[in-house]
Amino acid sequence: MDFALVVATQWLRNVESDLTRYAIFAIGVWLVLWVLLAVPLRGRKIRDASPPARQLWTEFLVSLRSIAIFSSIGLIPFFLERAGWLPGPHIAAAWGAGWAAVSFALMVLAHDAYFYWAHRLMHDPRLFRRFHRRHHRSYNPSPFTAYSFDLREAAVMGFFVPVWMLVVPTQWPVVGFFVLHQIVRNTLGHSGYELFPARADGRPLFDFLTTTTHHDLHHAEAGYNYGLYFTWWDRLMKTEHPEYYARFAAAVRRPLSTPRRPLARSAGSMV
Repeated sequence: MDFALVVATQWLRNVESDLTRYAIFAIGVWLVLWVLLAVPLRGRKIRDASPPARQLWTEFLVSLRSIAIFSSIGLIPFFLERAGWLPGPHIAAAWGAGWAAVSFALMVLAHDAYFYWAHRLMHDPRLFRRFHRRHHRSYNPSPFTAYSFDLREAAVMGFFVPVWMLVVPTQWPVVGFFVLHQIVRNTLGHSGYELFPARADGRPLFDFLTTTTHHDLHHAEAGYNYGLYFTWWDRLMKTEHPEYYARFAAAVRRPLSTPRRPLARSAGSMV
C-alpha cells in the first residue's frame, strides 16, 4: 500500500476514535445534565448562569482542531511499532492481565503528574497567551470545554501517550481505556454540576480525587487547582483554593431543586 495512503488511513482512524469518544461524552454530559436533568439537578449547578450558545459552538469547533492534533501525534507510536521500534505493546501482552491493570494505574498517576506540572507551567505569564489562553476564555466552562485548547497546548497534551508508550510497556487496549477514562473525567470536570458524593461533614467522600467544584474554581480563579484527577499535587504544592471545601459543601448541601448563586469572579482570576 502507498505510504501516503497508509498515513491518511491511520490518521482518519485516529480521528474517528478520538472524535467518537469526545462527541459521546461531551454531547452526552451536556444533554443529560444541561437539558434532560437541568430542572431536577439545578441545586447542584455550580453557577446560575450558563454560557451562551456561541461559546459552546466555539468550544466544539476548537475541540475538533485539538482532535486533529491528537490524531496526528497518535501516528508516532503507530509507525514506530510498524517499523519494529516500539516493542512495548508486545512485551506488555506477554506480561498478562495483572500488568495490564498495573500499567493502567501507573499511566493515570503519571498523566496526573504530567498534567499538573505542564498545566502550571502554561500559567506562567510568559507562556499563558501562547499555550493556554483559549481554554480560559471559557470562564464559565461547559462539557465542550474539555478539548478547547490552543494549538500548542493540544500538542503538549497529545505527546503524553507517545512518550509513555516509548518508556513503559503498555498494551493498546490499556491505552484505549486510559483515553476513555481521561475524557470521562475531563467532561465531568467541566460539566458545571457537582455530582460527587459527600461525607456527613460536607467534604468529598473520596477526598484524593478532584471534583467538578475543584476544577470550576480553577476556571474562576486561575491561580489555583491545577490538578486533573487527584488533589495531592495541589495540596503538596499549596496551590489548592482556600475556599474549596466550603464551595464543595455549599454545592452538595443545597436542595436539588434550588438555584445556585454564581461564583464571584476575583480581580486575580486570570493570568
